[in-house]
Amino acid sequence: MLGVSMEISAILSQIEQGQFALPEFQRGYVWSREQVRGLFSSLYRRYPVGGFLVWTTQPDRDAVRGGAAQPGAPVTLLLDGQQRATSLYGVMRGRPPKFFQGDERAFTSLYFNVDEEVFEFYGPVKMRDDPHWISVTDLFRHGPRGMVAQLRKCTEDTEALLDYQQRLTDLYTIGSIDLHIAHIPGHDRPIDEVVDIFNRVNSGGTKLSSADLALAKLCGEAPQSRQELRQLLAGWEQSGYYFKLEWLLRCVTAVATGQASFGALRGVSVSDFSTALKKTAQSIDFALNLLGTGLGIDHDRVLAGKYAFTSLSRLVSNNGGTVNDLADQHKILYWYVHSFLWGRYSGSAETNLRRDLVALEDGGVEGLIAELERWRGGLELKADDFDWWSVGARFYPLLYMMTRLSRARDLVNGLPLSLSMHGHLNQLHKHHIFPRNRLYQEEMSQAQVNALANFCFLTAGSNWAISDDDPASYLHEIEQRNPGVLASQWIPIDEALWQIDRYPEFLAARRSLLAEAANSILAALREGRHPAPPPQTELPTQAHAAAQVSPARPAWDEEDDRDILALRQLAADLRIAAPETHYEIADTDTGEPLAMADVAWPQGIQPGLTEPVALLFDPDAETEERLGELGYRFFTTPRRLIWHLEQLLGIDIDGDQIIGEAEPLQSS
Repeated sequence: MLGVSMEISAILSQIEQGQFALPEFQRGYVWSREQVRGLFSSLYRRYPVGGFLVWTTQPDRDAVRGGAAQPGAPVTLLLDGQQRATSLYGVMRGRPPKFFQGDERAFTSLYFNVDEEVFEFYGPVKMRDDPHWISVTDLFRHGPRGMVAQLRKCTEDTEALLDYQQRLTDLYTIGSIDLHIAHIPGHDRPIDEVVDIFNRVNSGGTKLSSADLALAKLCGEAPQSRQELRQLLAGWEQSGYYFKLEWLLRCVTAVATGQASFGALRGVSVSDFSTALKKTAQSIDFALNLLGTGLGIDHDRVLAGKYAFTSLSRLVSNNGGTVNDLADQHKILYWYVHSFLWGRYSGSAETNLRRDLVALEDGGVEGLIAELERWRGGLELKADDFDWWSVGARFYPLLYMMTRLSRARDLVNGLPLSLSMHGHLNQLHKHHIFPRNRLYQEEMSQAQVNALANFCFLTAGSNWAISDDDPASYLHEIEQRNPGVLASQWIPIDEALWQIDRYPEFLAARRSLLAEAANSILAALREGRHPAPPPQTELPTQAHAAAQVSPARPAWDEEDDRDILALRQLAADLRIAAPETHYEIADTDTGEPLAMADVAWPQGIQPGLTEPVALLFDPDAETEERLGELGYRFFTTPRRLIWHLEQLLGIDIDGDQIIGEAEPLQSS
């Protein structure tokens, strides 16, 4: 591996001139203030801080990079050292580099104390009236001489003043420190090989993936691609769907090359990638609309198995961006549902993607179904398959889909819960048939309380109206008012099972009803027809609105939803990695689920640098133990998680002027 030495100031100049590309990996800028402070403290003391690893790749001859390079000019990608380079550039230039994505507060307002020779970020109480604190950015903007007036406010002692000036000069001249730059030779090396070299060299730090390097290479050659990718993701987010950059890049790879590996992008020109991106967006839009109209899957929480979109994108793109045959549409829905029910992409995702892409090239949707059947065996659902719990369970979206497709009726007003309901109070809410408070009073476990067979869906107003009513009472009343309404939601009509002490038997009976109904729906889709809803033997006798309840009173799980949305927004504001929600942690070999988290950062809040983090709203001992075994640091309240973020990032997030926990709490 070739190597040269270069002064820090020269490295920053090359970044500024576009000669070095700071690739925007999906992790963005992840360093905390403490890490930035440590970097400058080490440089000031002339301690070693590590070097950089770069790879020069030849772009498409028609590409013009960033307006600074000539067509066909090589692109030097900064693979290792992105965090150091961004921190140096941000502090010494006083602004983030061109392709920065992160929280600027991590490197703004760094100060140096000329008396104590320490670095800290600006604190008004401590620094406002103390001239010993010098802005590091101002020092690099104006030089040591520009700081003389402030130094004279520190002391009248000439010898001390000279010491202070020398210390500022020592800090200012870190720009002349040489750092080693290692070059990976060979602009035409396969991406996977370059990734392997990087990860061997950087075994103790953040791991680079093939997606990282493919994106870096692409954006170095065609910077506009970055914005195009962002705009697509932002557009889907506005519609309520949260996708990641790597996911979109995987879909584009499949559309452009018919392969699952990012390394296949090596032979794709910038213009061909742009064309494939447009086809991919069209195909994903079609797939989302198909799932919405065909299955009722209309928001992110019930959009399971997102990696299935890789195969779907290729399949739809091969058909010109749409699938007009209704029978094929229904078969696509059948394949999609079974792909997420059995965790097709939960374990060895790339291996199974590769097989599916081959299968669809040879046989279209029938090829996909045949491959799934070979992999899984029988696809018929059994009652025990519904023995899951929590909204993160794979079968939760199926229950939602069944409710939408089968015209299940609202338990209070008896109206069908169709695909076209309007108004805030008519949005579907998850409802515990046996109220969870009553079950917890009976010392039921979290898994028992939140069993999938204890869930049904109601409008918001109806959910509020029922609240914690005794099921033996309210189920009898609503069935009397609207005959057949319980059967429409697959709720056993045997009143003996509505007693709290018969709860386990109730769950078993409802699982059988759900399995029978689900198999009927899926069989229709497999045959290429839309599953017809069961005929209504009797219309609701009282199609009245739910009982008058104050709109300010939320459904029990709405608070959890608000917390999740707030954490998503906080992550966006802090420019840290977006969390996964209702996250299933699966065995990488078998794909079997191991644990569920309400919110999770599987790669860490600083990906590759910190441990995985999870938030559990309603934890049980088994889940806590399993997460601990898997190396997760977990919290049970958003407040505790925010305090952890404050300590990790070194910033005050909650506005209490304290970083970390404000005061000891009795419970988490």
